[in-house]
Amino acid sequence: MRRLRYDCTASLDGFIADPDGGYGWIVEDASIDFDALYAEFDTFVMGRKTWDVMQALGEANPLRGRRVIVASRTLDAAAHPGVTVVRDDIARHVAALKAEPGERDIWLFGGGELAAQLFEAGLVDRLEVALMPVLLSRGIPLLAPGAQQRLALVSSRGLASGILMLTYDVVR
Repeated sequence: MRRLRYDCTASLDGFIADPDGGYGWIVEDASIDFDALYAEFDTFVMGRKTWDVMQALGEANPLRGRRVIVASRTLDAAAHPGVTVVRDDIARHVAALKAEPGERDIWLFGGGELAAQLFEAGLVDRLEVALMPVLLSRGIPLLAPGAQQRLALVSSRGLASGILMLTYDVVR
């Protein structure tokens, strides 16, 4: 069965975006091979706010031409051809995605509210965090309040930039 991996960037104090949804605080590191990372996935799941951020990248959007699932009650599906908009029961939809045949995983791209919902549904298999050497003190949290989950460390790697790459499996 394919895995659902919540792969994200977070500040040391646990925020995935600043209070305005911005990402200007993220530290760049040329040693991170994003092409190899994206190649591990064939499906990308996210909430509407995260999709809005990706759409704003225009031609630079790395998800262009990829299978994208957006959980939203407000997004106009007709205005986003090639994107599957799931209006309700995203957990059921993600469970079906995981059951599909395939060797590549599903990237839970964000945000924190959707991640909490899918953790609570028992659907997230792995958490991968690029922990930035930055303190934001406020912003959008890695997980919305309510989600609790025990994790087992799989790997940790420090980069010269100060970024910590942390990988955890969900303990069931």
